[in-house]
Amino acid sequence: MTRLNTRPTRARLSRLAFRFSRVLLCMCAVTYTLQCQPPPAAVAPVDAPTAAGSTQMIAPVVVGNPMAPGFDLSGSDHRAVEIADRVMARLGGREGWEHTRYLTWRFFGKRRHVWDKWTGDLRFEAGDRTVLMNLNDRTGRSWRSGLLVEDPDTLAADVDGAYRAWIKDSYWLVMPYKLKDSGVTLRYRGQDMTEEGIPAHVLELTFQDVGVTPQNRYQVWVDIHESLVRQWSFYRQADDSEPRFVRPWQDWQSYGRIWLASDFGGRRHSEVGVFDDLPASVFDDPGPTSFRVDP
Repeated sequence: MTRLNTRPTRARLSRLAFRFSRVLLCMCAVTYTLQCQPPPAAVAPVDAPTAAGSTQMIAPVVVGNPMAPGFDLSGSDHRAVEIADRVMARLGGREGWEHTRYLTWRFFGKRRHVWDKWTGDLRFEAGDRTVLMNLNDRTGRSWRSGLLVEDPDTLAADVDGAYRAWIKDSYWLVMPYKLKDSGVTLRYRGQDMTEEGIPAHVLELTFQDVGVTPQNRYQVWVDIHESLVRQWSFYRQADDSEPRFVRPWQDWQSYGRIWLASDFGGRRHSEVGVFDDLPASVFDDPGPTSFRVDP
């Protein structure tokens, strides 16, 4: 009888060692990958109406967009609030917005704003006027044709004019970040197509005791697939049946940690920029600024 040789040969041992080393390397790689990935973000579902009136899950939304003090939560629709959170997440998240400090733009290519979002300092330029002020206490200085305005009434008018211009002009820049702002009531008005043919959720904003025109009403079209604002309409009075205008929100681009649109259908902002640092002279000296922004 022939006896089988059950003792492993050197070649067999070598093959076994090689296979074991490959398995060990794969296990290490998987462990390393799992350890290096960021923890999953907390998510919450968003409901969307179906044709039959029931609801379905359309996408998860990153949680972490607290409402501002004074937001009308009780009067707002749960679905509208969740879609607003999706918009914030798509544009860089609340953290990105909070960490953004300096924004600058020319409203429709004309009035220039440089805004310190953290302190409320504002540099406003329009024609021959330059106003350096603080939005929180509404105090500041004004220059006309390079000369300091001394007359109290003229100064008050210039500062108030700059404040009102900032209220309006900044809303055309950062409205999508202010859907859960103080005094806002947010309602869901169903699905609709934008004038560009984009399917969208329609949100409605009304206001209570905020801003300089609290009687206004807006409707905002949010892209169902991209969660970007694609269009809005403006009603001078909340009970108006027809809007004063309907405008697209186009040319979305990233600036620092956030995204901003600059094209509104024939009208567009220019010199849009976001900065982490700016010279203090921007808010202290009415002379020409040294920083540059692409036109």
